[in-house]
Amino acid sequence: MSRELIERFYDAFNRHDGAAMAACYATDARFHDPAFGELTGAQVGEMWKMLTGRSADLRVDLAEHDGDDRAGTAHWIAHYTFSTGRVVVNDVHARFRFSGGLIAEHDDEFSFYAWSRKALGPAGLLRGWTPILRGAVRRRARGELERRMARG
Repeated sequence: MSRELIERFYDAFNRHDGAAMAACYATDARFHDPAFGELTGAQVGEMWKMLTGRSADLRVDLAEHDGDDRAGTAHWIAHYTFSTGRVVVNDVHARFRFSGGLIAEHDDEFSFYAWSRKALGPAGLLRGWTPILRGAVRRRARGELERRMARG
């Protein structure tokens, strides 16, 4: 079951279908990654809707995945143009916990420094390793998400 859920999730991601991605989560799901930090409940699905809705050239490759009814893993690679105009290839490892046939917990891990060098160019190269830049990126990402959710 979980292998199919992971495949459905990343297929929807590659099709830019944030609503289909959101439907893969339990209503009280928890998500964490280096860019957004921890999100819960409706924030999780809205994040994917936001991300899939703003990148016309997004391509997601599911390199490998595995799992059972309780937990799973995925290795996926995102290719897209960031808002700075810079092309990003982000190599991500995901861990999932499932409940009731849906994603209950999802943790994405990637090198923030590698991502920031690609997405932000010289600023990422010089400051991507610092907590200051990570905090600024997180505040911006969460602020965009909060504004989107406030608009309804």
